[in-house]
Amino acid sequence: MPDIRLPDGSIRSFDQPVTVYEVAASIGTGLARAALAGRVDGQLVDTSYRIAANADLAIITEKDADGLSIIRHSTAHLLAYAVKELFPEAQVTIGPEIENGFYYDFAYKRPFTPEDLVAIEKKMQELAKKDIPVERYELSRDEAVAYFKGIGEAYKAEIIASIPADQVLSLYREGEFTDLCRGPHVPSTGKLKVFKLMKVAGAYWRGDSNNEMLQRIYGTAWTKKEDLEQYLHMLEEAEKRDHRKLGKQLDLFHLQDEAPGMVFWHPKGWALWQSIEQYMRKTLAAAGYQEIRTPMVMDRVMWEKSGHWENYREGMFTTESEKRDYAVKPMNCPGHVQVFNSGLRSYRDLPMRLAEFGACHRNEPSGALHGIMRVRGFVQDDAHIFCTEDQIISEAKAFNELTMSVYQRFGFDKVSVKLSLRPEKYAGDLETWNRAEEGLREALRACGIEWEELPGEGAFYGPKIEYHIKDALGRSWQCGTLQLDYVLPERLDAEYVSDDNSRKRPVMLHRAVLGSLERFIGILIENHAGAFPLWLAPVQMVVMNITGSQAEYATNVAATLRKHGYRVDLDLRNEKIGYKIREHSLQKLPYQIVIGDKEMEGGLVAVRARGEDLGQMPLDAFIQQLDAAMAQV
Repeated sequence: MPDIRLPDGSIRSFDQPVTVYEVAASIGTGLARAALAGRVDGQLVDTSYRIAANADLAIITEKDADGLSIIRHSTAHLLAYAVKELFPEAQVTIGPEIENGFYYDFAYKRPFTPEDLVAIEKKMQELAKKDIPVERYELSRDEAVAYFKGIGEAYKAEIIASIPADQVLSLYREGEFTDLCRGPHVPSTGKLKVFKLMKVAGAYWRGDSNNEMLQRIYGTAWTKKEDLEQYLHMLEEAEKRDHRKLGKQLDLFHLQDEAPGMVFWHPKGWALWQSIEQYMRKTLAAAGYQEIRTPMVMDRVMWEKSGHWENYREGMFTTESEKRDYAVKPMNCPGHVQVFNSGLRSYRDLPMRLAEFGACHRNEPSGALHGIMRVRGFVQDDAHIFCTEDQIISEAKAFNELTMSVYQRFGFDKVSVKLSLRPEKYAGDLETWNRAEEGLREALRACGIEWEELPGEGAFYGPKIEYHIKDALGRSWQCGTLQLDYVLPERLDAEYVSDDNSRKRPVMLHRAVLGSLERFIGILIENHAGAFPLWLAPVQMVVMNITGSQAEYATNVAATLRKHGYRVDLDLRNEKIGYKIREHSLQKLPYQIVIGDKEMEGGLVAVRARGEDLGQMPLDAFIQQLDAAMAQV
């Protein structure tokens, strides 16, 4: 006779065990029709889940975030069902939910074509309209292995065989298709109404490049048609803003096969880079950071002591010289500890804030590389704060204020914060990790900000606070981090003399605001669609003459603007002014200055901003406008 407490505090009593669906039906037929799953005592379950004892229950519908997640995962299974209907010889592997959608990996004798995707999506729609019940049942591990081997699903059988033998597994059956899954799933395929298949890509079995290549079909699923249309529109806009296309159009950088994952910066791109780096350098100096430089390559022994060799070896580039093994640094942390250790430190020296625009290299898989967003060689606006336990909160608060002000300067005013907790593979002991995680929680409380926790997502040496910025298209990008580390100071023997003359370990705060400068520039390019604000624009304005008679005056105007610190191009080509304007408009410059006879005779400039004619004005007045605009950012 369970008593079921609902989110509003009300209690419904039943004289026998009851399913989540039956509870929903007792509340109203509308809720029963809308129910996708339930949350029983905090655990997500199917609507068929039977509640036998007193429990807290929330009915999950498409209005809940968990509801959309369940819809997407269920749609991945619907995709696999449709593929098996159309291509019975295809073998299924895994199909998880991902951000904005889902994917499923298949083994098949030939590549899937665009025409195949159309047919698969049509079959998915047919199966959804049939409103086929989705049923959960359980098997032992060995029974599940035998079942999937019996139907020719070798990949699925291999996955299950790797699960401990004493585990009971849940399977989901819809029509002729059965799949292994923890669930929950929607109660029937009719709940899946708004979806679209996007593309096919390659994916190695179990993510290992030594294994065979599978075919990954990506899709997206939503609760409303309008949401799908908005998402597809966002993708179209993202395509237009693709930093790789704009990087070429604006002559900022290029990449080539001879240096995979490494960026060749062109003069305009490097001007953009320098604007960012010099701003950050000035900001860090004002916040009490000291800039340092550490070696690119260090002996293997150092990386073994730090724990990187054990925990990050596959991501490191290595070399050998004179029978000594070396590694190119993937991170700056061990080098910064060496700077701290280079002298006897006192508690009076703390906090010590050491910053470096450190060049790092990581051996990312070639398939994961993406323009300048995911590279092998990159520079971080990295810094490490060595402090006492009592200084953690004040340093975290100062970093939070600095980080938020920097994002505002770059035009990002929507920032969310997440806390990444202990990963499966970690250095140090559990007690130390618990202390570090609680330390960051306390720091976040002191900052007065809300956060989301991400179990298993921390670095191997410590938990971290993550800062996620939203761009003009509403996409979220993780940039800033603050990691609390007790492990590395211990491993690398960092210590200071405390006020009682004893030797103590400092706490080490790893922090970055922008993260990888390459990636952050890619984000900026796409956020602004290449039309950078005045202070960031690689070329801030171009001065153009109408005829050759104004060449000298135009040259003088450009020289005057450069003396005031502005980045100016001069276009004296013998071309029609309309042609010049159109050409420079494609470069998305903040300003175009046109010089004709009237401007030359009156000591004026004719100014065009992006899409707006500002008319004629004295050069001094224009410079005052520029200075005022620069002072506001």
